[in-house]
Amino acid sequence: MKIVILDGYTENPGDLSWAPLEALGEVTVYDRTSYVDAPIIAERLGDAEIAVINKTPITKATIDVCPNLKLIAVLATGYNVVDYNYAKEKGIPVVNVPTYGTQIVGQYAVGLLLEICSHYGHHAQTVAEGKWQNNVDWCYWDYPMIELYGKTAGIIGLGRIGCATAKILNSMDMKVLAYDAYESEAGKKLAEYVDLDTLLAQSDVIFLHCPLFPSTEGIINKETIARMKDGVILINNSRGQLVVEQDLADALNSGKVYAAGLDVVSTEPIQADNPLLGAKNCFITPHISWAAQASRQRIMDITANNIKAFLDGNPVNVVNK
Repeated sequence: MKIVILDGYTENPGDLSWAPLEALGEVTVYDRTSYVDAPIIAERLGDAEIAVINKTPITKATIDVCPNLKLIAVLATGYNVVDYNYAKEKGIPVVNVPTYGTQIVGQYAVGLLLEICSHYGHHAQTVAEGKWQNNVDWCYWDYPMIELYGKTAGIIGLGRIGCATAKILNSMDMKVLAYDAYESEAGKKLAEYVDLDTLLAQSDVIFLHCPLFPSTEGIINKETIARMKDGVILINNSRGQLVVEQDLADALNSGKVYAAGLDVVSTEPIQADNPLLGAKNCFITPHISWAAQASRQRIMDITANNIKAFLDGNPVNVVNK
């Protein structure tokens, strides 16, 4: 089997091995190909039977000019970059990695919150620059220090990652509310399920952990922000399109939203005209919640297992059955 990895760098910048995939066929690795549909994608796939991608799109046009293609393996959970319905018509399974970063993404979400509450990075930098040694007092802080004990956190989307976040928040003695279309017994042990309006009205901190569906696109907008507490904190390391970015920027600049911690934006890499770049108290990191080495190793291992299962005639994690 010829296996072509079209954009392997973010999965493996050099600290992992492609050996699990190389054991399954002849592997060609490209660090980057294109994040928009372009002829180079089909050119690089050529007569390969298996395409491995992360964010490089596989469109109908690409599928049509790559007749040998038999499997599309996504090095991620999200698979919206693939025309999976057309792939299904052509009998091409699309497989993904549904669970690999649950704990690290929950950890990262809470890390964004803690940075907002204590500004660790800023204060460490001021010490390195000499401010402490030249300070007249024995301590100082440049931003308000926020204690989370006893405050209320609301989680929109209490799936696996939402539950991982809720466990950490419970250990911090925060009250946890959750809004989800599907209530689970596991979720009930970690949070109190409420309707969206209740969560918006009562939460001091709101986490977005829901998938991107038509029903959730733009769920954070000027109308829902208006129903939040004044001074609320928003954390989003799920999908950028869950937020109407201009509305959030306006709310940050007015003080309605005290701060936002974001690891995702609507267009990635972020564009120079994104209104959140100039918004007050907006902390943006470059979509790295998932990127711990242990997490990426799980992606590698599960992807190899996905390909092996396909070659054995028993495909798993197929998103377009």
